[in-house]
Amino acid sequence: MPQSDILSVENLHKSYGKGNAKSVVVDNLNFSLRRGECFGLLGPNGAGKTTTLRLCLGLTAPDSGRIILAGQSIPANARQARLRVGVVPQADNLDPDFTVSENLLVFGRYFGIPDTVISARIPALLEFANLTAKKNAGIAELSGGMKRRLMLARALVNDPDLIFMDEPTTGLDPQARHMIWQRLKALVSQGKTILLTTHFMDEAERLCDRLAVIDHGKMIAEGSPRSLIARHIESEVVEVYGEGARIWGDNLGRHQSVRVEISGETVFCYTNDAQQLLTSLHMTSDVRFVHRPANLEDLFLKLTGREIRD
Repeated sequence: MPQSDILSVENLHKSYGKGNAKSVVVDNLNFSLRRGECFGLLGPNGAGKTTTLRLCLGLTAPDSGRIILAGQSIPANARQARLRVGVVPQADNLDPDFTVSENLLVFGRYFGIPDTVISARIPALLEFANLTAKKNAGIAELSGGMKRRLMLARALVNDPDLIFMDEPTTGLDPQARHMIWQRLKALVSQGKTILLTTHFMDEAERLCDRLAVIDHGKMIAEGSPRSLIARHIESEVVEVYGEGARIWGDNLGRHQSVRVEISGETVFCYTNDAQQLLTSLHMTSDVRFVHRPANLEDLFLKLTGREIRD
């Protein structure tokens, strides 16, 4: 593992069941995290993201492969490695019997940190999470956004080098999401490393220096958001909707060299030169349209498909 890598995953494999019922969840996965970057792990439901995080933390044993986390072999030395790691899980698991400050204090004790040290850290953690005014509040008094910010503050109580964040902004309103984004950017600027899973493609595009897209446990793309978009997607997208969209899209397929996808009542047109499309649309009365640059969501849908995953 290079000196700059805080996490290295090589040929990781995990399956469940036996015989015909055997299901491969993580299939020969390889990636690494450099210190001081935000790395995104993207994929549809059931792609293997959460299992990969559990394997990296030593909470699930792999069938084969090699994991080095914070200089420690996983799962053999997972306990030592986790001392240098913070975790923000998908679901809130704050203790409702304690106040905001007490949640931080009690959690810090799991790392063997003296109460005096934790107590000295709490004011800065509360300020970071914009929760100073709520330090004596009960968990039931907090909004969803406040709880997620407290989860983030709690993950920092041991001053970790690496933070695992599993869908940290799910269920939050736009204001709360933006606040979390600001806090995550601040952590990276301070030299922390973040491993992020998210279903919000705008979140990944804003935050991640690099990312990997996995599906059915396999790595299908890796790189910076902009480089992946440039590599896999045409530069411009025209979304067409309205009563005449499908008819217009069918005619387009016969006359234009444009990649077309239809989802519901919307026609998605991918092209490197949208001028002809736009001219045609301006002359069509029963459609509406949006012209925009290609983004990470376009990449994700092209690589993993538009079908719903459960």
